[in-house]
Amino acid sequence: MKKVRLIVSGKVQGVGFRYSTYTLALQIGDIYGRVWNNEDGTVEILAQAADSQKIAHFIQEIRKGPSKWSKVTYLDVKMANFEDYHDFKISN
Repeated sequence: MKKVRLIVSGKVQGVGFRYSTYTLALQIGDIYGRVWNNEDGTVEILAQAADSQKIAHFIQEIRKGPSKWSKVTYLDVKMANFEDYHDFKISN
């Protein structure tokens, strides 16, 4: 299982970024995790998949900005160790 922690900076809050991330995970399929807003204006994503190509595609699309109103200026990607998820949800 490949697991990553993404911190997304830019115009990523108030533009449908979390919902678009959720939709992207469902479209790619077999991507599980959580997405939420941080107080500092960034969005944080925990994502996992058995297929490393699916994670790579997910990261590529996040880098582009999954919402047409968003503008990603920086994406921090790190390997992570967290509990296994069995769905993808938007957290508050």
